[in-house]
Amino acid sequence: MAAIDYFQPKNPLTKFRSIIAHKARVKMYKRFESLATPTENDKVLDIGVTPDNSLLESNDFEKMYPYTQNITMSTIEDASNLEYVFNGAKFVRNEPGKPFPFYDKQFDILFCSAVLEHVGDDDTQRQFVDECIRVARKIYLTTPNKYFPIEFHTYLPFIHYLPRRTHQKILRLLKMNFWAETSNLNLLTKKRLLSMLPMGGSTYKNAMVCYNRMFGIITNLILWVEA
Repeated sequence: MAAIDYFQPKNPLTKFRSIIAHKARVKMYKRFESLATPTENDKVLDIGVTPDNSLLESNDFEKMYPYTQNITMSTIEDASNLEYVFNGAKFVRNEPGKPFPFYDKQFDILFCSAVLEHVGDDDTQRQFVDECIRVARKIYLTTPNKYFPIEFHTYLPFIHYLPRRTHQKILRLLKMNFWAETSNLNLLTKKRLLSMLPMGGSTYKNAMVCYNRMFGIITNLILWVEA
């Protein structure tokens, strides 16, 4: 199965976006280290790896994490090729819309970057977050901020602020049918991200949404949960 083309490699804007994304992910990885304080004994699950390593930011977590032998990589695509790229890391494929193929609290830490916005409608996103919390004790999940002025999948400004139906109608008029499907792009706000946690996260040891910023504007939301 070919890698899902989320960022149009042939688009001339992709290289520029990729540089920005890589810098943001390096910055967010440092936040991950400060929150999760990983050790060489922690079992880590990375949900949402990509079999394609052509983009600068592809699988940045595996490139930066020092204990790759403790990483289990998972996604809906066949990314088994990554076992030959990252020393000791294992790959387990999961199926869209179904429970993760892992037992409760199998992992010490779960890392998930730029996946939640692609998993489906609001209910499916909630189920995805539930699964993340089910299989790990600590969850670090990032997703683009809906209210950043530019939507980096379409490279269009501001129209994603509009109601979903209106936004999707405009995308179809612009022949961007892939992104006009909620199953492929469903952006989140802080309020909606927190709403996916029971009682807003108050039942957990620690739960919060923090931010990554560029020029003072929030580019990414970071959900941190200690279950």
